[in-house]
This record gives sequence, C-alpha cells and structure tokens, in this order.
Amino acid sequence: MTKPLIFSFFMVLALTGFAQTGHTPKQDYQLIPGHSFVQSKNWYLLTLFESIPDVKLLLEKDTELAAVADMKFKSLETSVRECRNDFQCYTGKMKFSAEEIDAVGARLEALYSENNALGKLVRQHLIPSGTYILLKEPGEKALLRKAWEQDARGVNHTIEVYAEGKKPNYPGIDSIEFKITAKSYPVLVYDATDIVRQEKKGANLFFGPSMHYALQFLEMNERHEAADYEPMVSTVNKAAVDRVKKIDWNKFKYTLILVPGAGPDTYDRALSEGGMLRCRVAALRYFEGLAPYILVSGGRVHPFKTKYSEAFEMKKFLMETLKVPENAIIMDPHARHTTTNMRNAVRLLYRYGMPVEKPCLVSTMRSQSYSISSDAFVSRCMREMNHVPYKLGKRLSETDVEFYPVLDALHIDADEPLDP
Repeated sequence: MTKPLIFSFFMVLALTGFAQTGHTPKQDYQLIPGHSFVQSKNWYLLTLFESIPDVKLLLEKDTELAAVADMKFKSLETSVRECRNDFQCYTGKMKFSAEEIDAVGARLEALYSENNALGKLVRQHLIPSGTYILLKEPGEKALLRKAWEQDARGVNHTIEVYAEGKKPNYPGIDSIEFKITAKSYPVLVYDATDIVRQEKKGANLFFGPSMHYALQFLEMNERHEAADYEPMVSTVNKAAVDRVKKIDWNKFKYTLILVPGAGPDTYDRALSEGGMLRCRVAALRYFEGLAPYILVSGGRVHPFKTKYSEAFEMKKFLMETLKVPENAIIMDPHARHTTTNMRNAVRLLYRYGMPVEKPCLVSTMRSQSYSISSDAFVSRCMREMNHVPYKLGKRLSETDVEFYPVLDALHIDADEPLDP
C-alpha cells in the first residue's frame, strides 16, 4: 500500500502545474473545437493555426511555409500518378520528414514575435489551454516550436497506425481495421489519397494535406472515439455542469467520486458485472454525502470496436438501478485504460470549473483499487503518458482511496489518437 502523502506547499505547486513548467494554465480558458473534436483534441496547435484568422493569414502569406504547402500538395499529385500498388509510397509522402519538421520549426521561431499573431497565440491560447503543459521550454518561441514538433509527430503516428498498419500501444483494442497485405489495400489507399488530393486542392496551410490525410484514415477506420458525445458540456454532461456553480463545496470532503470502467467480454453485452459492482461502491459513497458528483469513466474499448460506451452504460445503471440523479453524474466516455481514467477525471473537473485543491475519491473493486495505489501504477503512468496525473492521499477502505488532481493531465498524448 502506498503511504499517504503530506499535503504541503510543494503539493500545491504540483497541483497547479507551477513546479513542472512555469507555464500556468487558466481554468476559465475555453478550448477551440475547430473543424472537429478529433482534430482539436489531437493537434490543438494546428487547430489554432486554422481557427485564428490573423495567425492563418500570417502562415499562408509566408513564402517558406507556402512552399511546404505546395510541396505537400504536389506529393499528393505525384503519388496518385506513380505509386501504383505500393501503399507505403502514398502514405510515406504524406508524413512529415524529420527535415520538414525541423525546417518548419525553425521558420515558426523566425516568424514569432511577442507582438504579432503568433505571440498572441502562445500567450492567449497555447499556455492558458494547458494542452502542452509538459513541454518544459522556458521561452514562448521555443514552446511554439516544441508544440509544432509534437503535433507533426502525432500526425505521422496516426498515419503509421491507421494507414500503414503499425502496431499501436494496445493492438488488441486500437489496431487498424484493414488487412494491409490484401491485394485490394493499395487500391483503397489510392482512393483515399485521391480524395484528399481533391479536397485539399488550393489549400495554403503547410500542414493541411498531411493532417487531413491522417483524419481521412481515422474516419475510414471508424476510429472517431475522441469525439464521442461531444460537445459533452451541452449534451450528456449538461445537467451536471449547470449545477457546478450552485454547489457549496465546503459541505463536501471530495470534489468527485471516480468510477473506472470495466468493459464486457462479448459484443452483445452492454455493461460488465465489474462495471455494475464498481457503480454500486460509488453510489454508496455518494449517498453518504462524500462528494456532489460521481464521474464514470470508460470509452468504447472492449471488445475490439464495441458499440457500447462504458461510461454511458454506467451512467444508465446509476440512474435507472441505483437512483443517482443525472445532475450528479459526469461522463468521461473517452478513457481506454485505468491510467486515462485518472487523467481524464482531472481534465474534466478542471474544465468544468470544479476546485482542484480538494481531494477526489476513486471507488472501485479491491484489486483495482490497490493497483491504482501501487508504485507499479505510477511507473505505468510514466511509461504510457510521461506523467502521473494525480497525487495519492489516504486509503479509506479496501475499495476507496483518495487522490489529488495534478494539472499535467491537461497535456495532449500525441501517440494515442483515440483518446489523446
């Protein structure tokens, strides 16, 4: 069992993100959705480049970046003429080379000024959003470049997994839909490439063809889980979010009770027995008055490409069977692992304006509860996400353990396009 942590000034620094980066997010910052939630969640800087008119104009008018855009579009035209049955010929031309990533990064730094559109983007969006909070660059110019590099590599990774068939971090649940060795596959890739060529004709942003290519293959694989139920603040979580500002937080020991999801083993079952039991533990804590909210967390994960969302089904069970009111339930329908159950809970409570200094509670079955409070789970978080999105507090029982939010959780995970 992990020893309880002492809540101190240093923990406050960790909670707010000050200790790690020097770039402080703002809780009232509103994320820009862009053309799609899949795009904005994965590549927020590129979404800002597209969405802010002054920035877009600056990038489109720059001759060096315009040349990159022209070259990428010509790569589309060349590939549909020349690649034939070599599907990696198509996909390879759409990925950013190391040289391209470096050259664009250098050009963005050269274009950056504190007083121009890029400077405002960094100060008004990049830093307050917290979406690149783990980038430790002290200067705004360097932060801009590192954010670009992360997004570019994220686009490449998506193409590699969902167009080229590279194994993702979790092949059993996240792999490509298609058999890349099939004779018909190069034809499919040709068709997809030609569609992107037609749709991006005349586009002037240097990253447009490649990003659109990555999005095209996510769409073809039907892997749009990152956008499930969005915009949640006005749909599945509206009743709960509308209540946040009315709560007297001093009456509650905890901000929320987190219930990690548990997927069923068969396609015809909506909610597993584990999910039901976890909901029952959380409902007990809720009706004891420990927190004003239960947060159910889990996406469409098990089995492969299931149609059932763990969070949605747990919410139904809480409401219909356990009689928890809808305005006390928050859904996170995106997490695909226990690590991201923890991370996404922190993201939502922060985005929804809940207190980040109060502890939260994880209520689940004994085995998972002790797993979450183990050193091995900390190591797993570092290995898979490069940060630990919580600080452990006290253990209350075999099924309940406290945690404190850490705002490193806001950082985009560039190699998990289904839940970045």
